[in-house]
Amino acid sequence: MNLLDDLGTVLSSSLRLTAPLAFAACGEYLAERAGTLNISVEAMMLGAAFSSVAVAGATGSATTGLAAGVLTGALIGLIHGNLAHRLTINTFVVGLVLNALVLGLTSFLIAGATFGSRPPQRWPLLLLPGIVLLTWWLVERSRWGLELRAVGENPRAADMTGIRVGLRRRQALLWCGALAGLGGAYLAVGEVGSFNQNMTAGRGYLVIAAVIFGGWRLGRTLVGCAVFGLADALRLALPALGVTLNSQLLIAAPYLLALLAMVLFATRHRRPRALGKPFVRQEP
Repeated sequence: MNLLDDLGTVLSSSLRLTAPLAFAACGEYLAERAGTLNISVEAMMLGAAFSSVAVAGATGSATTGLAAGVLTGALIGLIHGNLAHRLTINTFVVGLVLNALVLGLTSFLIAGATFGSRPPQRWPLLLLPGIVLLTWWLVERSRWGLELRAVGENPRAADMTGIRVGLRRRQALLWCGALAGLGGAYLAVGEVGSFNQNMTAGRGYLVIAAVIFGGWRLGRTLVGCAVFGLADALRLALPALGVTLNSQLLIAAPYLLALLAMVLFATRHRRPRALGKPFVRQEP
């Protein structure tokens, strides 16, 4: 009976730790199908985690904090999109700078913050299936999604048919930011109830790895998130269960899995042909 209880605890923890990754992965999947390898998903999650806790503490409303996290992620997506697709700054450089900026800014602000901690708000996970279905429908069934995929595969041809390539990529980053913000807010307000310095701890990079693991298919991407969530749950549960392993190895386990997934699966699936490639419109 104890074994069953322990297994149930691990699975429950795994589901809760998978949810923030899955929310963000839905957004990253959509952005990559549009041709943008969004490195700034870590900044989106971390910034949203901070703002959600700050707003929830100031207003006393966890739901308002959640909304603030979504808006923060969307704002970072808007900034990334304009820098990368309006000013044509290298998208990888933009992403790395945003990650460093948000990490430094939140570390500075947390030093003087007084909002403290509050009990985690256990939101039901019914929101996640809705987000997954909406993302799938947008990419696979809507006209907007058809244009989005065309932009990710052949932006030059898409431009010739009248599709605004830069606009579609910016819209995809906005959606990615909102969902990554939802993931960061869910982690901070829904699971922890407080903000700690660098609390996302590289989860944004796990999200990118999950999309690669999934071969740029939404269902497989969510399986990748579940694998990483389970690894994280085991990292927390094994010491409590009396299993003695090297603590540093346990901390590194999800990231080692992510690296292994990229090595094994990145070359087995065809990525969007224009992924990571800038597009500059050539006037006739």
